[in-house]
Amino acid sequence: MKKDNTSSVLRIWGFPADFILVIVGVAAVAVATLYPFDFSVPTNFSLGAIFERFDNTSFFRDQVNNILLFMPLGFGITSILLRKNVSLLIQIVAVVVAGACLSLTVEFLQSFLPSRDPTPADIFNNTVGSFVGLLSFYVLDGRKFRSTLDYIQNSRVSNSRTSIVVFFAGYILITFLIGISWENNVTLGEWNKNFPLLIGNERTGDRPWQGSVSQISIADKAFSDSEIERIFSNPNYLTSVNNAILAKYEFDGKDNYRDITGQQPDLLWQGQVSKSHSNQKGVSVDSSRWLKTVEPVRLINKRISETSEFTIITTVASANLNQKGPARIISLSGDPMHRNFTIGQDRTNLALRLRTPITGQNGSDIDLVVPNVFADTNPHRIIITYAKGKMRVNIDKPENVYAFNLLELYPNNQKVFAYAMMFIPLGLYLTVLTIMVKRKAFNQILFISGIVLPSLIIESMLIHVSDKNLSLMNLALGMFFTACTALIFKARSMMLGNGYNGCNG
Repeated sequence: MKKDNTSSVLRIWGFPADFILVIVGVAAVAVATLYPFDFSVPTNFSLGAIFERFDNTSFFRDQVNNILLFMPLGFGITSILLRKNVSLLIQIVAVVVAGACLSLTVEFLQSFLPSRDPTPADIFNNTVGSFVGLLSFYVLDGRKFRSTLDYIQNSRVSNSRTSIVVFFAGYILITFLIGISWENNVTLGEWNKNFPLLIGNERTGDRPWQGSVSQISIADKAFSDSEIERIFSNPNYLTSVNNAILAKYEFDGKDNYRDITGQQPDLLWQGQVSKSHSNQKGVSVDSSRWLKTVEPVRLINKRISETSEFTIITTVASANLNQKGPARIISLSGDPMHRNFTIGQDRTNLALRLRTPITGQNGSDIDLVVPNVFADTNPHRIIITYAKGKMRVNIDKPENVYAFNLLELYPNNQKVFAYAMMFIPLGLYLTVLTIMVKRKAFNQILFISGIVLPSLIIESMLIHVSDKNLSLMNLALGMFFTACTALIFKARSMMLGNGYNGCNG
């Protein structure tokens, strides 16, 4: 019969501490994901409607929080199973299944919460968090940590040059996969397909803008510099690129505004509709009247999410130079906190919000501001293009251009977390590699190259994809987290009396 080591575990109020940790972990998950518990059954309740509500995406900040939130659960379950002398394989399966089941339950219950959006990616991130909790337990438990190192050092794999080469190739492959994942951080695949097109406000009516809009054209590709020059010099140039134009609205004073291409729904007045707010300069909007498409512009949202490129061309004039919020001029959004893209005014500045994995579902995690566009009330021709993390904004003429690179504007506090999540696992992998290598000289070469190469590879990939500048900070962050992780584990091994070759250098 297997022995239960309950007597050796720390107790709180008479209960094993790991059992309490699991209970507290589950309670924390429930509060963090289901509060304020205002459950309601939707009027169109069906399994199909439940699945439709899962059409949401997870952003970087959510991913970090979801992993951290489930770590105590995995840590506590591992401790309990270890006291029961359960094998490592069963521990891993149990932790992964427990995390996945709890997450699936939470996401299902969120379908009945108006204030929550269930997300399939959260289930994966929560499960990863549980597994990270298991790893954390084995790292912090000295006996298990040492026995794991002994097992790696004395295994057949560690005595095979072929195995070492294969493991190092896997290390480089993982580095490339991480680089590819960073490229995905600036794509537009997270765009919501069900957002309408709005002019002059949010759908909720609480972000009004006062001014006039003459025309709007939207394309599913980023026009080149030469094409932008032609657009400014030739008003009819857009007719020659009809295959890329998804929508073209010309405001000519009628009460009903139709997409000239015939692909998008009509724009209709919202708010007070007793009188016309149109003139020869375009359509005028304010806090009492704004425009919204009668249905979501699904084709625009879908095509742009597929190409991850767009061009928006418009002519606007502000009637008030002190509007802020930003006040919404043109928006593809569901409400003030959820959008695909927004052109707004923040005092005299043009404020842009774009939904990507690193800018968040409100597009506000990175500030994109063009200064002094609204320093007067004159009409301004604005052309905005986006592709591969780069946004370019032309104001009134081709040479008056402002450029933004999202990867260069990534907030430093979020970048530190992102690099920690990427390079700490690489540091763990590097530790295993140095344990496997017996020869001291080769061990040192492997250790140094294992620290430097991942940072160089990932930074080179990002430069190639987005034409961003070389960042010494990015290089330093990657090498710092990789080196610190590997050195910490080496130091811990030495403290535990394990003298493997990797510690001798």
